[in-house]
Amino acid sequence: MAKVEIKQPIVDEIKGYAADAKAAVLVDYRGLTVEQDTRLRKELREAGVVYKVYKNTMLIRAFEGTDFAQLDKDLEGPTAVAFSAEDETAPARILSNFAKEAEALQFKSGVVAGTYYDEAGIKTLANIPSRDTLISKLLGSLQSPVTNMARVLNQIAEAKGNGAEPAAEAETAEAAE
Repeated sequence: MAKVEIKQPIVDEIKGYAADAKAAVLVDYRGLTVEQDTRLRKELREAGVVYKVYKNTMLIRAFEGTDFAQLDKDLEGPTAVAFSAEDETAPARILSNFAKEAEALQFKSGVVAGTYYDEAGIKTLANIPSRDTLISKLLGSLQSPVTNMARVLNQIAEAKGNGAEPAAEAETAEAAE
């Protein structure tokens, strides 16, 4: 069996992840303990992020003709890749939080929504809240004025119910005479 035939299923696997991915982040994982690596993989998996270690040549082959080909220049040394098909910022956010306690984990670069980001760019993206968090904040800010208006209208209705309106009508009737 030729080497190419053995490698093709791996390249196809990477292509499958890349085809569905909204984001891919490359990291250098050297220096992580087995315990740290296991914990990192669990956190990423729970967030729907695929985290794998592949040979750089396999990644280059699989990324050919995709937005992720922009990462080729950063594929040197040991490389792990984190793919996310759901939340564009999840890989960067989770890896960044993890790197705070596991300093051995180093960002290389990433592609998010078709745009290439270097190490600094990925670290900046890591500070963006998840899509769900942003949506809930937006809904909260949209709901706030409606809630305040409902509260004011309720207070007006209660005031009218306590006899405030008849006094106002009497004043209006006197002014009309």
